[in-house]
Amino acid sequence: MWRWTLIYDGQCDFCRRQVEIALRWDVNRRIDAVPFQAADLGRYGVSRDAAQDAMHVVAPSGTVWRGAAAARELSRLIPRTRLVSWLFAMPGAMIVAERTYRKIARRRHRLGCESAACRRGAA
Repeated sequence: MWRWTLIYDGQCDFCRRQVEIALRWDVNRRIDAVPFQAADLGRYGVSRDAAQDAMHVVAPSGTVWRGAAAARELSRLIPRTRLVSWLFAMPGAMIVAERTYRKIARRRHRLGCESAACRRGAA
């Protein structure tokens, strides 16, 4: 496996739109995107519950990142966002990034998501 794998909620319109943008900006074609509903999650060591809660990025080496850490890795991979990836290295940035990621993930039902995970977070 030489490509990176992005695991996301394929039933979430908000998530799908973000993945479409990432893939469009991935001019080097380094990323494969797969909805967690169709992924062999065991292959990556990712549980279904974890996949419902956050996106995951899997490196060719097998290393797995989730949530804001996955977003950080994507920003490093995509040429168009690479210049801002340094923001994640600032002191405290990952704490803020993870809180922001969680806040958006919990509210994605308001952003066009119809998946079970989004409806669960709407309560």
